[in-house]
Amino acid sequence: MCGIIGYLGKQNAVPILINGLRRLEYRGYDSAGLVVIGQNGELTRERAVGKIDALANKIKNKNIFGSVGIAHTRWATHGGVTEENAHPHFSCDGKIALAHNGIIENYRELKTGLLKDHQFTSETDSEVLAHLIEHFYHDNLRLAVEKALALVVGTYGIAVVSSAEPKKIVCARRGSPLVLGVADEAFFIASDASPLLPYTKRVVYLDDGEILEITPEKFQIFNFRDEQIQKNAEQIEWTEAQAQMQGFPHFMLKEIFDQPQVFQDALAGRLLPQEGAAHLGGLNLSEEELRQIERIVIIACGTAFYASLVGKYAIEHCTGLPVSVEIASEFRYRDPVILPHTLVLAVSQSGETADTLAAMREAKNKGAIVMGIVNVVGSTIAREAGRGVYIHAGPELAVASTKAFTNQAAILVLLGLQLGRQRRISLVKGQQIIEEIKQIPTKMQKILKQSEQIKKIAEKYQNYEHMFFLGRGINYPLAMEGALKLKEISYIHAEGYPAGEMKHGPIALIDEKCPVFGIMTKDSLYDKTRSNIEEIRARHGRVILLATDGDEEAQRLAEDVIFVPSTMEMLEPFLNVLPLQLFAYHMAVLRGKDVDRPRNLAKSVTVE
Repeated sequence: MCGIIGYLGKQNAVPILINGLRRLEYRGYDSAGLVVIGQNGELTRERAVGKIDALANKIKNKNIFGSVGIAHTRWATHGGVTEENAHPHFSCDGKIALAHNGIIENYRELKTGLLKDHQFTSETDSEVLAHLIEHFYHDNLRLAVEKALALVVGTYGIAVVSSAEPKKIVCARRGSPLVLGVADEAFFIASDASPLLPYTKRVVYLDDGEILEITPEKFQIFNFRDEQIQKNAEQIEWTEAQAQMQGFPHFMLKEIFDQPQVFQDALAGRLLPQEGAAHLGGLNLSEEELRQIERIVIIACGTAFYASLVGKYAIEHCTGLPVSVEIASEFRYRDPVILPHTLVLAVSQSGETADTLAAMREAKNKGAIVMGIVNVVGSTIAREAGRGVYIHAGPELAVASTKAFTNQAAILVLLGLQLGRQRRISLVKGQQIIEEIKQIPTKMQKILKQSEQIKKIAEKYQNYEHMFFLGRGINYPLAMEGALKLKEISYIHAEGYPAGEMKHGPIALIDEKCPVFGIMTKDSLYDKTRSNIEEIRARHGRVILLATDGDEEAQRLAEDVIFVPSTMEMLEPFLNVLPLQLFAYHMAVLRGKDVDRPRNLAKSVTVE
């Protein structure tokens, strides 16, 4: 959550900082601010509640100039949404400014110790850090930051500047990501790589426990023992164009339409058609080590959790191995049992999800074989896992995840195929799966062409405030994901249920005011699902059905039907999820909601 952008170079920092904040909006925020260091070393700060535009308008007619600066988008945790609580925060003497992402768990104790000599102006935990750094400052900002952070319990990604050292930015990280961008005669710091793309593709990722010092001549990285760490800049793959809307009205719609291509990107070089197998090179396990795996545990949050449930069905089907999917925030706190030969998969789009990262560390401590499945190259989960697979979905800038869901599930299916060929899947069966997988992008395109039809269906239901999503088998996770998407961006109360569970209580809520979106494609549970839909109809529920092309029975049962091409049951989620995403998107637009940045949500959840 929140975002940091910093600049040190020869240009005016203000427009660079504002542009960077705009590129970090997807992370979620409710206020923003910046600090620049003027030619005489003075700190100029501006903050505003609301959108980046509010901050930009506030400084538009002010002659603020400085070639060094930091900026921040805040998502309120400690203290309300006020200008006083917005970052950057000042020290008492006004000579030190700090932007902070994360949570300082022991801020109350630290604040109590500082109250005698320091006056606080905000309700935040973050401001304590600015005063603590001031407390330790003599003539070296980096050493003051190091001493201050030695007392901190919690998570942080910070950027600090001082009027006493006007050509320097000091950064540090523990649990909240920071990326250094290296350009000709300029340095940038950001919470992720997206704000850096217009200026450079050369980046250095900070690891936990590292302190970065930037001056006009160079950057240096140290640990908390004041030992220097050598790191070289690496090249990132994403282009600036990938991070733009490319003519779509919203990032979310663009990312829905990206899926045929990014699905192919996830498969590239990983399918072995002749062998009827898949190969995920990032596993870093020998064939013998893979054969020794006896259990798989997948840990994830939100949409990644539902993608993981799809993966569970596929992996169990292909391998016969027991697979459990755990909500990361629960897994980390319940003393999980990790048996020998257990593979733990940490699934996260950003690779920075705090609960998933902590759960992965817990599994690692208990002796599990740990692997990350992430989208962001160089993210913390990717680095700490030591083995894993990138999903290659490209930048996902809408807060509500779409294409990452598809590619996370795709990687899990490929893992199931790779392990399955060692165990129970024949050559012929493996080849059949691959042939079906290769047809998915074309079938996706066919579904995306129905976007306007789905919009017309959404127009009928835009004023409803409650909705159920039903599915069975591998489509049950899709029902939950469809409900989540609707909740996230349209603010309609929606619940995803296994269709067979409705008659055990929830069916009491069904009437003409509570529509049902049913997933009733032609698979092994088709007849069971049809019976459940009949029960809904008998209670006068309005029904939208997702059905397989040519299913006349669906037309009889539902007021509205969205048809999808047929495919192998294990692969149905890759097609069935698209209408659910489009339906949620059109509902939100029709209701006038901010589709890309829904209220109260953030893209990268880096605090508990």
